[in-house]
Amino acid sequence: MKVPLLDLKAQYRSIETELRAAIESVLESQRFINGPEVGELERRVAAYSDCAAAVGVSSGTDALLVALMSLGIGPGDEVVTTPYTFFATAGCVSRVGARPVFVDIEPDTYNIDPSGIEGALTPRTRAIIPVHLFGQMAEMDPILAIAKARGLEVIEDAAQSIGATQRGRKAGSLGTVGCFSFFPSKNLGALGDGGMVVTQDEALAARMRQCRSHGSEPKYFHGWIGGNFRLDTLQAAALLVKLDHLDTWHRARRANAARYDELFADCEAVVTPLVRPHNESIYNQYVIRVPRAAQCRTFLADAGIGCEVYYPLGLHVQECFSDLGYAEGAFPETERASRETLALPIYPELEDEQLVYVAGKVREFAESAAEPRARG
Repeated sequence: MKVPLLDLKAQYRSIETELRAAIESVLESQRFINGPEVGELERRVAAYSDCAAAVGVSSGTDALLVALMSLGIGPGDEVVTTPYTFFATAGCVSRVGARPVFVDIEPDTYNIDPSGIEGALTPRTRAIIPVHLFGQMAEMDPILAIAKARGLEVIEDAAQSIGATQRGRKAGSLGTVGCFSFFPSKNLGALGDGGMVVTQDEALAARMRQCRSHGSEPKYFHGWIGGNFRLDTLQAAALLVKLDHLDTWHRARRANAARYDELFADCEAVVTPLVRPHNESIYNQYVIRVPRAAQCRTFLADAGIGCEVYYPLGLHVQECFSDLGYAEGAFPETERASRETLALPIYPELEDEQLVYVAGKVREFAESAAEPRARG
């Protein structure tokens, strides 16, 4: 049996007619830049995320960049974030000339550990970037309390978590800015790159709109230097179609996660994802801990099962960040997660027989690879 990590063709088949009509409409209009679909998507994503405003941008990476630039974060500033995340989180901090400062993760949710943030702050700290990893929000209340006490901005990296909630509050709605990615593999994926920033601050939203168009307002008049970070109309049109289905896809992913949990319930060698009771995850990934994760990945690939390691090397030991002065061992939970975790297929269109097959193969490997005490 073949079970890919993600099957975008299955999703496409379910909405092909709607997608083709939306794209054809843009082709007929020939309004490829800032067409009406962009504004409509912004309005709908703002409402979906319980935010006052949204600004479409060219990628999730550029969402972070626009947020940092619009908040005036740059050389001499520090930004606290996690080393266990996609590269863009810290990469964008460096791109604006600021310094990323890392804090280790919680071992159960893989999100930034709020208890480590205070110790990482200095007089140069300007912002905190919590990452809502794998579809579950980081613990925002202590993060927001620290930020308020210190006068810091909070930029929610919600690239993997549009629609996730914490105590009923939507991802992206709690900080100064929320950043979404519409990379094709996301729960809400475009037909290429795309992203969005959301905020409760209308003035900041206006500045971010300027930022995405070279800092111009009005056209050809530039009060400051932004960039070309616009969201294409074709991508907005496709995303409007998909947004109508997003909550259904979220529910299917949760159902698949619950089925995996059930299938692994009596397997001590596999640690399934923990979602805190006050959180609702969208399961952008279903990430397990398993003995000898790298070998397990090879075993599953040989069995026709797609899987992935998120992330095999923490940002603190990436070559490009060597000047930050971190060494191996600085963030043990990040390093342990890099060695022990594996993401399994979780996309909405999975059939039960596929879930059973994947879980069976994982158990087969994990039980044979487990330490004697785990089998015990």
